[in-house]
Amino acid sequence: MAQKAADTGVGPAAIVAIEQHFPEGARIINDDLAFQMLPFGVRAYVWLSRFSWARDWMVRAGEKKAPGVWAMALCRKRYIDDKVVEAVVEQAETVVNLGAGFDTQAYRLPALAEVPVWEVDQPDNIDAKRLRLRKVLGEVPAHVTLVSVNFDSEDLGAVLASQGYALDVKTFFILEGVTQYLTEAGIQETFDFLAKAPAGSRLVFTYVRKDFMDGKVFYGHEFLYKKMLLKDKIWLFGMDPEDVADFLGGYAWRVLEHLGYEELAEVYVKPTGRKLESLALERVVYAEKL
Repeated sequence: MAQKAADTGVGPAAIVAIEQHFPEGARIINDDLAFQMLPFGVRAYVWLSRFSWARDWMVRAGEKKAPGVWAMALCRKRYIDDKVVEAVVEQAETVVNLGAGFDTQAYRLPALAEVPVWEVDQPDNIDAKRLRLRKVLGEVPAHVTLVSVNFDSEDLGAVLASQGYALDVKTFFILEGVTQYLTEAGIQETFDFLAKAPAGSRLVFTYVRKDFMDGKVFYGHEFLYKKMLLKDKIWLFGMDPEDVADFLGGYAWRVLEHLGYEELAEVYVKPTGRKLESLALERVVYAEKL
């Protein structure tokens, strides 16, 4: 995973923070910690969104530059919130968030208050998050363990085990906005680790479509293709939707839901009455370990 990828978690977190300035009935997700977790410079920018004219301009500007990214950042977090709460109520005993960035899920969802959570990310992100948590909450909560790792070169299972994670515990795994930044070796290492999870564990992950990664179909996002693949060269891996079930089956996982953002918008955007575009180049998968 490229070092530049460590910086990409700020954008989605800022969108969530800006969302909190919309009236409650018009919000896609509620997150009263999102703003406080952001770096200072980003907080200054987000502060302006309390003014409706500034907030509306931010959304329009974001949608013009990358149509669908605004709703994507909000819908996938809301979807993961819903699934993790459902899973820990039913059977999951712990949560492992791979590529946690500035996520606040472990600190704001009551259902996770007593659930052991491991948040895994690159060292720079983990160090920044630890500092913010100490500033905002006074300390890292006892039920959360922050774990630094390089997905492409380190043994994920060994690193987590060294931090107290037990491989035989039913777990809810999160890979949100991560797979496109991994090399083939990193994907192999990550899913080899996931293959060892006990039956009944759950997984939510997102992926970018391979035809976009190959430059065959842009889905209206030539800008993202040029930036992420040609200029920064940090998007590395994609999948064909029709290959997902077989790919997961090779690691003893089965697909429970495989969704596009138009489907998520029907659930999370439509009730707000807002008009936001849906991102076609990324999809979300919810799976169960066999």
